[in-house]
Amino acid sequence: MFLRRLLAVSCLLLAACSGSKDPAPRAGSNDTPATIDNTAEVQAYYAAHPDFFVSKTPADLPSDLAWTDAGDLPEIGSPARIRGGVWNERIQDFPPTLRTVGPDSNNGFRNYLLDDYVIKFGHLHPDVAGPHRHYPGLAEAWAVDAPSRTVYVRLDPRARWSDGPPVTTDDVFFMFWFYQSSYIQAPWYNNWFGIGENYTCVTRYDDRTFAITIKEARPDMLARVLENSPVPRHFYREVGPDFVTRYNWRFIPTTGPYVLTPAEQQRTLTNRNSITFERQPDWWANDKRQFRYRFNPAQLRLRVIRETPTAWEAFLAGELEAFGMNLAEYHYDRLPDSDPRVTRGLIHKSTFFNDIPRPNYGLWMNTARPLLADREIRLGIQYALNWELVIKQFFRDGYSRLNTPSDGFGDMSHPTLRARPFDLALAAEHFARAGFRQRGPDGILVNAAGTHLSLSVNNGYESLTPVLVILQQEARKAGLDLQIETLDSSAYWKKVQEKNHDLAFAAFNVGVEPFPRYWECYHSNNAYDQPFLADGLTPNPDRKVKVQTNNLQTIAIPALDALITRYDRSESLDEMRGLGRQIEEILYEDASFSPGFVRPFYRVATWRWVRFPENFNVRFSTDAFEQNVHWLDNAVRPETLAVRRDESKSFPPSVRSYEQWKVKE
Repeated sequence: MFLRRLLAVSCLLLAACSGSKDPAPRAGSNDTPATIDNTAEVQAYYAAHPDFFVSKTPADLPSDLAWTDAGDLPEIGSPARIRGGVWNERIQDFPPTLRTVGPDSNNGFRNYLLDDYVIKFGHLHPDVAGPHRHYPGLAEAWAVDAPSRTVYVRLDPRARWSDGPPVTTDDVFFMFWFYQSSYIQAPWYNNWFGIGENYTCVTRYDDRTFAITIKEARPDMLARVLENSPVPRHFYREVGPDFVTRYNWRFIPTTGPYVLTPAEQQRTLTNRNSITFERQPDWWANDKRQFRYRFNPAQLRLRVIRETPTAWEAFLAGELEAFGMNLAEYHYDRLPDSDPRVTRGLIHKSTFFNDIPRPNYGLWMNTARPLLADREIRLGIQYALNWELVIKQFFRDGYSRLNTPSDGFGDMSHPTLRARPFDLALAAEHFARAGFRQRGPDGILVNAAGTHLSLSVNNGYESLTPVLVILQQEARKAGLDLQIETLDSSAYWKKVQEKNHDLAFAAFNVGVEPFPRYWECYHSNNAYDQPFLADGLTPNPDRKVKVQTNNLQTIAIPALDALITRYDRSESLDEMRGLGRQIEEILYEDASFSPGFVRPFYRVATWRWVRFPENFNVRFSTDAFEQNVHWLDNAVRPETLAVRRDESKSFPPSVRSYEQWKVKE
């Protein structure tokens, strides 16, 4: 999928969680919803859209298709891997839902249910750049007919859902019904999969063969088909008006290796302090190329540890296998290379320079709020934020300044735009133009109406709170009062998705893709219901802010919408490059995003029994565990713990920096 996820910080700077904490009803209780069957409704929908849902026979397949399985791509992972063991990991809070769509579903726990563990039709190879780099997942092979904008896919006959049924083209048809349905309350999916939006036709030839036709011959046409995963028809027969509550705590059958058993699900809903996923011993892709050396632990035990210092102590006690060391405080102060646990070889430290589009950390300003609707105030804020001091003081100069929300895409990123520097004189100039010229007794600017220049900053990253404290202290020099509100990641993400923030400290995981995507974060369709009047230019005075979207700035600019539409329909990378730069320039002038920082690497500390391939990880990895190439050497664990207790003994230390993919400045 192309849905971008908000990043939040746990010990490894993973994704934010959000939403309801209502428990699931007990089976057999009065609250158990009545069984329904939507089969007739689904079939009627297919019949009502015969040009979109098409059924043919294998004899109708074009005879000249060039099928491929990209079998020449290098394998991922190491044949030295060992399967088994329990992987202990921290999550910051209990998940709000087991749904992967709908309210509160775009959260950090979704990573375990979908993003890094579900098998798609095909996947981008994480070590190979350029075109033709997909490898088979659920697909056995595929073929592209460029003139008709159609991708043909043949499913692997081994592919099965975790509860037993095979994956078939019925699940592909149903994927479109499901994502087009209003029941799921998921505007992004409704728009992306809507009839005629990105896809014009899905054709079923038999149980294993289908084709999807794209609206425009986009450069990423193959990705728009292969990087989807079907939806289990048999599981969702009860989808209806109560979908959100009915499916809130049901584990979705998966094509991936790990499942949440019914017994474990019931246990977790009772105590809510941990969740354990079990690896299926008979997983259908156990021996499939590109998967046979990955997903090695037998269990994933996710412990709820809300505070980072508590997680750190759990790691040092050996209760967690790894701890992210991206924060300078941990890398340099709490576990320096000279620490006995490192010099004695008990804990290994690794720094890996990756080559990815960068998560866009910064402050996202909600222009629907009264003060922030004034561009002069937004410009003043830009110059009142001392990101340079944050990088120097908090990150010890290990990070660099982000310039645009779309850095890291090579020549598809804007080559000349630069983030505005900290400049008190320019901040004062813009604030004065907005009517804030006098300072009150507390040093904060006040306008003629007596309104203080005070704004809240919502933060879901507990361990990055010092970043905001530095910004807060420096902003006061410009007469700007920033009130920091640090929430647990669930409450935080819920608040910003409902657009109840002034400024949000956030980053989106932009994905390893060939070019930036703009629609979901910047198109007016994701800002307001009916943003403009009939002329398409005049703001609708009765418009209402649209919630549950990623347009955190509530941007609604007709010229920007037009460029995004052209960009999304373009068939040429050259044209997209030019359009993208125009889009970035409009966003820069709008000034509702203050670019923060870029981290060109990730750092991690692991206990000695955690092992990685020889080159540690893959080029396009965002953290050490995303591609699941690591494993546990359980034979090493007891001897490591024994040596930890005996200070006279040690192992060779391991402090390594992997720079094979380091981007040259």
